[in-house]
Amino acid sequence: MTCASLHAPPAPLRAISSMATRALLAELAHAAARQGLATAQIESVGGVDAARRVQAGEAFDLVFLAADAIELLLEAGHLQAGSRVDLVRSSVAAAVANGASVPDIASEDALRAAVVAGPPIGFLTRPSGAAFLRLFWDWGPETELGGGVRQAPAGVPVARLVATGEVALGFQQRSELLGAEGIQVVGDLPAAVAITTVFSAGLGAGTVQGDAARALLAFFNSPEAVAVKRRHGMEPA
Repeated sequence: MTCASLHAPPAPLRAISSMATRALLAELAHAAARQGLATAQIESVGGVDAARRVQAGEAFDLVFLAADAIELLLEAGHLQAGSRVDLVRSSVAAAVANGASVPDIASEDALRAAVVAGPPIGFLTRPSGAAFLRLFWDWGPETELGGGVRQAPAGVPVARLVATGEVALGFQQRSELLGAEGIQVVGDLPAAVAITTVFSAGLGAGTVQGDAARALLAFFNSPEAVAVKRRHGMEPA
């Protein structure tokens, strides 16, 4: 073994996340590296695809997904038992294209009226998409969508459907709407029907850099990270 190999820096942590936390995690990882913590290479894809890759046995040191997806991966043994760390709470917001009229969604009745008024709407994939469908179910069969509804394919942001005119009113995690081109954020869903997702992390079952991964997660949940989370439209979990 050479002297160079003895002092070689550890390999970067390999991580995967859903798109909802992509920008947040990139900024936090950069800040952590400046603090001398482990470097993390975080690949962000659709949440469904990320979970499937972990389930298929692809090796990651860290996995960042919605809390329910993390729990399923823990139960299946794909993540280290007891390693779940809740990071942020993310709310669903509505958006329209730049220049479009802005609907009133300040109350549940106003939101329902905006949804059934006629323009096609778009919403995101699970878990928030499932909650959105339950909201329609709760409103009852008289809630007819005049212009139809489209669920964005996995990995395709609702903001893109709004910006290109494929849907007139889109619903997605606020964090994914912020900064998207061609749209304007109307606001979060009203409190009575708010949809909030907790995004969590877990250590890969086969990671050999557990200490470094846990230190990184501790930084991601430190007081220094609070302002970053809020800047990306999220709240600490």
